[in-house]
Amino acid sequence: MISRNALNFSGGPGALPETVLAQVEAAIKEVPEVGLSILGISHRSDWFAAVVEETENNIRTLLGLSKDFHILFLQGGATQQFSMVPMTLLRGQKHAAEYLDTGYWSSKVVTEARREGPVKVLWSGESCGFNRLPADDELDFSPDAPYLHYVSNETVEGLQFQRILGRDDVPRVCDMSSDFLSKPCDANKFSVIYAHAQKNIGPAGVTIVLVHDTVVKASSEELPSFLNYRRQVESHSNLNTPPVFAIYVVLLVTRWLLNDVGGLENMARTNRHKAELLYAMLDNSDGFYNGWSSVEDRSQMNVAFKLPDETLVKKFLAESHEAGFSGLAGHRAIGGIRASIYNALSLPAAEKLTNFMDDFMRKNRK
Repeated sequence: MISRNALNFSGGPGALPETVLAQVEAAIKEVPEVGLSILGISHRSDWFAAVVEETENNIRTLLGLSKDFHILFLQGGATQQFSMVPMTLLRGQKHAAEYLDTGYWSSKVVTEARREGPVKVLWSGESCGFNRLPADDELDFSPDAPYLHYVSNETVEGLQFQRILGRDDVPRVCDMSSDFLSKPCDANKFSVIYAHAQKNIGPAGVTIVLVHDTVVKASSEELPSFLNYRRQVESHSNLNTPPVFAIYVVLLVTRWLLNDVGGLENMARTNRHKAELLYAMLDNSDGFYNGWSSVEDRSQMNVAFKLPDETLVKKFLAESHEAGFSGLAGHRAIGGIRASIYNALSLPAAEKLTNFMDDFMRKNRK
């Protein structure tokens, strides 16, 4: 029988692997090699320094990341990076940074960036209701931009880029919060990648930031230390008391990805299979389930869809909850249903949801 934890389709915080949950449960009482609860181990201990080092090395291995990048474990969520990036790369610049406005979260990024300097929205999906992403011929990147920023996967609308955007001579910055470590990625083509943990790689409370050394060197000494990449690098993510528990869970998840899953190619294969199951259900429902995003831009992390009316949405959510599922309510911005199928959401769980959707459709089709 599949547990309720394993049937958590929440948009975030998402499910954690069952093996990781078991290790976390034990660690809350006692980390074997320390003899203390993970909740009481000092952030200045040799043990925690080793945790940070191993987690960094695991991420480098999974992504094939060069030594030109620093890996930081910061607080403040991805929202803090909405400001840290332009504070570092845009403040005082003459030319506009280029941003893509592709959904709910990218819209929030643009608002924060404009506080620091000139911003050009290179493309916006607002006019089409954020149900598609731009084609290459709709994007005209400037060689003078301080950087390009985009969100790789829009969790609300279920949109995902399957290609790297921009110019090689302009720094790329990407919010990968909801698809980080879900598939292989040529991370070395970016200058900054950031991702809060609570989708694919851990619990809320820590944000992973991959920052190229050129960006670190560009950090102004006028910035507050907490918002300064250089100071965070110098302190090895230990400028202030870091979220020890959250970082430890990220370590356990990276071990799971390396040792149990066998790397990101295998993880991507499973994630594609899960997405294919759910999208096939939508496509074969004769309009009973109406997907939000255009077919070519569908996310492999978040499957957002509508039902014929709000009464059916409420009934779907109630009956799915009774069947053991959770987290299926669509984001408040668009409503409907959203099934988030992050890394730890297993293939059997996706199959169980697909079977539930099929039964629900047969019983409620008019």
